[in-house]
Amino acid sequence: MIIVALALGLALGIQAFIVKPYQIPSESMEPTLDVGQRVLVSRFLYHFKDPEIGDIVVFHPPRGAERGNSCGAKRAPGAACALPTPERADVNFIKRIVAGPGDTLRIEDGVPIVNGVRAEEDFTRPCRPGGECNLPTEITIPPDHWFMMGDNRGESDDSRFWGPVPREWLIGRAFATYWPPKKVGIF
Repeated sequence: MIIVALALGLALGIQAFIVKPYQIPSESMEPTLDVGQRVLVSRFLYHFKDPEIGDIVVFHPPRGAERGNSCGAKRAPGAACALPTPERADVNFIKRIVAGPGDTLRIEDGVPIVNGVRAEEDFTRPCRPGGECNLPTEITIPPDHWFMMGDNRGESDDSRFWGPVPREWLIGRAFATYWPPKKVGIF
C-alpha cells in the first residue's frame, strides 16, 4: 500500500508542477494538432523564461470565451478584441502565441501582421472568406499579455474574439505529442 500511495503521490506531483498531459478537444489547431491527439505540457518553463511568438500553449481564457465572443472592451470597427474580460474561465484552451506585450497587431486573410511584419506561417489552414479573417484596424497588446490564435484560422475561437491572455493565466507550453503513436514527436 505504501508503494502504491507513493507512486500515486509522485504521479500527481509531477502533473501538478512539472508536466501535464492534455487532449486536443477541437479542430482549432489543425493541421498541427488533430482532435483527440494528446500533448505534454511543461508547467514550469514559463517560471524561468518568457513565452515566445510561435509557442503552442495551454491556458485559461478570459471568462465568457468558453461560450463564444466575450471581449472585455468595446471593439473598434475592423479590430480584434484588445482587452480580455478581467476574470479567467475555469476551462483550458490550447492555441499558438502570435503576438506579445507591446506588439501592434492587425490581421489580413487570417495571417497576423505583427509590428508591420506579416508572419510567415506554413503550418496554418487558410481562413475562409468572411468572419474575422480580416481585421485591418491595428491594436496594441497590453503589457504582460499574449495574443493567441488557432492554426485553423477559420475554425478557431481565439484572441480575435475575447482578447489577449494575461501571463498568469498561462498554464504551460506544449512540447511533445504522445498519442496516437503515429503522431509521436517533439515540437
